[in-house]
Amino acid sequence: MSDVCINERGKNEFEKQDSCTNTRIEDCYIVSGDDCISAKSGWDEYGIKFGRPTQHLVIRRVTCISPDSAMVALGSEMSGGIEDVRVEDLTAINTESAVRIKTAVGRGGFVKNIFVRGLNLNTMKYVFWMTGSYGQHPDSHYDPKALPTITGINFKDVVAKNVTYSAKLEGISNDPFTGICISNVTIEVSALKKKKLQWNCTDVAGVTNNVTPPPCALLPQKDKTDCAFPNDKLPIEAVQFKTCSL
Repeated sequence: MSDVCINERGKNEFEKQDSCTNTRIEDCYIVSGDDCISAKSGWDEYGIKFGRPTQHLVIRRVTCISPDSAMVALGSEMSGGIEDVRVEDLTAINTESAVRIKTAVGRGGFVKNIFVRGLNLNTMKYVFWMTGSYGQHPDSHYDPKALPTITGINFKDVVAKNVTYSAKLEGISNDPFTGICISNVTIEVSALKKKKLQWNCTDVAGVTNNVTPPPCALLPQKDKTDCAFPNDKLPIEAVQFKTCSL
């Protein structure tokens, strides 16, 4: 449910959410050949010009199966911005990644104030995946100086089993992803992958606490860190369906 939204039904996705305000997605079971839920806000110069973010998005109690894509994707068309996204109590089974951020040079815009907690992940390629080189463009007119801002990304209370890689975090050179916080995470790596590099990090900055396997040096341990999750309720959370009979 949403009070302002430009929706595009994807061929394989449950829903593409473009430039939405006050949206709630909850209590869903999704099997997809693409991202189960995808939040977007416009592509390159067109999204920048339109300038309407996706914001105040609640995703709660969703189960996703998507062997080739993400449980929740933010971007890559995020040129109008994505902010204040609250994801909690999600389960993924045989899914490529959990909550993935996708962007690129030329996008502009921002992804900020993202809050994720309570993930139960079973058979994953990547638990944490952020990509700054998702380089598809609608045409050649994009501005190569339009750099995205990725900041304030929070994950907490995550349990993952049968994982190939713990994280692939790739920011943009001279435009790092900042304010990343990851706390209270237990990842059980597949026996066949235990000797491989588990955390691959470039051009990112943040902190971690109580995370296994140990994260990369760009996300150092900071004791007593508990990553943020808002206590306030969004207006959309007060909306209730009524049972009607004819």
